[in-house]
Amino acid sequence: MAGRFLKVFEPISRFIPEVRSPERRVRFTEKILWTAVALILYLVMAEVPLYGVGLGRGQDSLLYYRVIFASNKGSLMELGIGPIVTAGLILQLLAGSGFIQCDFSDPEDRSLFTAASKVLSIVMTGVQASAYLISGLMGNLNPSQSIVIFVELLIAGLILMLLDEMLQKGWGLGSGISLFIVAGVAQRIMLDCFSTFPAPGSEPMRYQGVITALIHAVATGRTLNDIFISPKNYPSLIGLASTIGIFLFVIYAEGVRVELPMAHARYRGFRGRYPIKLLYISNLPVIFASALFGNIFFVAQILWNSYNQGNVNPWLNLLGQFERQEAGITPVGGLAYYVIAPRGFADVIENPVKSLIYACLLIVFCVVFSLTWLEVGGLDPKTVAGQLVDSGMQIPGFRRSARPIEIVLKRYIPTVTVLGGLIVGVLAAAADFLGAFGTGTGILLSVGIIYQYYQILMKERITEMYPRLQRLLGG
Repeated sequence: MAGRFLKVFEPISRFIPEVRSPERRVRFTEKILWTAVALILYLVMAEVPLYGVGLGRGQDSLLYYRVIFASNKGSLMELGIGPIVTAGLILQLLAGSGFIQCDFSDPEDRSLFTAASKVLSIVMTGVQASAYLISGLMGNLNPSQSIVIFVELLIAGLILMLLDEMLQKGWGLGSGISLFIVAGVAQRIMLDCFSTFPAPGSEPMRYQGVITALIHAVATGRTLNDIFISPKNYPSLIGLASTIGIFLFVIYAEGVRVELPMAHARYRGFRGRYPIKLLYISNLPVIFASALFGNIFFVAQILWNSYNQGNVNPWLNLLGQFERQEAGITPVGGLAYYVIAPRGFADVIENPVKSLIYACLLIVFCVVFSLTWLEVGGLDPKTVAGQLVDSGMQIPGFRRSARPIEIVLKRYIPTVTVLGGLIVGVLAAAADFLGAFGTGTGILLSVGIIYQYYQILMKERITEMYPRLQRLLGG
């Protein structure tokens, strides 16, 4: 039964709109249609400017984190999926650590958990929108403008939450959160490759898109030096090559695994294998690390903008020091300065110490979050061994007990957990150092999400074809 914490949200959730689960089997083509509708609505909202705020105006100090949270500066998607993801992670961590009671095998508990997630998502949307407005991050606005923008962001967050719920309840494919992240990363990669906008401050003029710039340089007989390695951190050929390389390596790493032989205790002839992937915790560590860095930067910028614009408070200076430049607010010191990823190879050469500290912080936190999620997420050897025994599985040659399975799993799981966290941290940092398109974290997320969608599509096609096969066989 659900604990008191979840039951608090039950009366509140009745006033929140929801998407009903389908009462019939939704055909594959219909799921494709609703998935496309959700994607189009998201892309449209990402291009609709907020009232009184210029779309993408000036330098965006949160650009690196916008890829992760599928947001766009100055648009209805200013907050993106950030509030939804934050609310979900908070509840998952509370449930996994035992602070709140929730039995996910109980439909009533699952329903209450979903309701709590929706309520908390709306609360987080309001909190983040208020923080943006109060801190002045969206410019000097009068009270009426602030109220209108707050309402806009709240409604946009509610629409985004309903789109995600629509897909997850079976009307579409996968989850809206994953779909929007991939869309944001793909959009960033396409812009970095094919943008026809002139790169500001480039002499001689070059286009922002690296492919467009390459074609223009070859056609005009220009040198390719600033396209191979861009001194101003514009998309470069090194960034394009690293993007492709990281994609291929992550795809390869997803397939590396150790397979333990298993046998079913009741059906002696049935044998299988339990796979332990090299990326055992997947890309969750880099999501947590990036979210932590983003929140540190966000809070530091708000506090600086509100209380420390002269950089005179020594305690707030430890968290972050900023300078207001023509292009926008830029970090120049404190912790916030070191949690911002370098914007390419030229930035690494210009700021080697900062880049090295960033890489070390990212890798360390990826390993820490890997070990943390191993326990919180129920992926530790003891929990997995209990689940295997409950499902009737055992390791051949050992008695049917959780203890022998746990001993075998302990040989592999702790090692691959640390190694997996180390690998995703190094990959994300390397991609940022080389100026990979869509950021290192965005690429890691995209590969995992695309692989999940591939599995979903295969499953949908099989279930779509199965009734015909059954009728053909006379079933």
